[in-house]
Amino acid sequence: MIAALNLTKIFKDRKRGMIAAVDQVSFTCRPGQIYGLLGANGAGKTTTLRLLATLLQPTRGTATVAGHDVVADPVQVRAHVGFLAASTALYGRLTAREMITYFGRLNGMTDAAIRARLQVLAGELDMDEFLDRRCDKFSTGMKQKTSIARTLIHDPAVMIFDEPTLGLDVMTARAIVRFVRQCRDRGKTVIYSTHVMSEVEKLCDVIGIIHAGRLVAEGTLAELQARYGERDMEEIFVKAVGGEAALAAALNT
Repeated sequence: MIAALNLTKIFKDRKRGMIAAVDQVSFTCRPGQIYGLLGANGAGKTTTLRLLATLLQPTRGTATVAGHDVVADPVQVRAHVGFLAASTALYGRLTAREMITYFGRLNGMTDAAIRARLQVLAGELDMDEFLDRRCDKFSTGMKQKTSIARTLIHDPAVMIFDEPTLGLDVMTARAIVRFVRQCRDRGKTVIYSTHVMSEVEKLCDVIGIIHAGRLVAEGTLAELQARYGERDMEEIFVKAVGGEAALAAALNT
């Protein structure tokens, strides 16, 4: 399970002074659940995920991931988390198989365990045709599938996806969304960050809308529809952040 409590991250900016990229964010994501973190660019989604994955330390507040505190026990948190960043890079001279095997070894897996797990992931992500090709020859979709496989090779209990379908063609995006749903169905705890409204509607059990670093709304799709009197997720989002003017102001900050 993931539990964030008043999670806050403040950065110092030369021009704007102290900026709260994440401001007292609290939420819970349970096993067998996909928590969708929905927000515009710069809203605080990625910073929140980096705090949960222990890539950043909170200024205030805390979070526990799989029972481990992100500040007091970051090594154990990392052992239980697979974090797919939006800007994941691959080693171009390695094949996909070599890349994934390398990360399996970093996570303490035996070669036999890596081979067995890789066979499962390659099937689920439809990677068999390019497993033994070098990464520098890959399409964007192949790179993203390889990044997902290396992130999840150790079969973590908690999975964090940051904009996993960004820049992908429709069929590859559909395959990744289907894979994320399968992770949920196997009892994984999943956080899914996106600004794609249709993905939120199809995929997420609970939706958290983040704006200017703060969690401004949370609930199931049905609950948010009832609260804001709208059926369309885009309209719900605009109302939750305070209207089009507030959204435009945040994007231009």
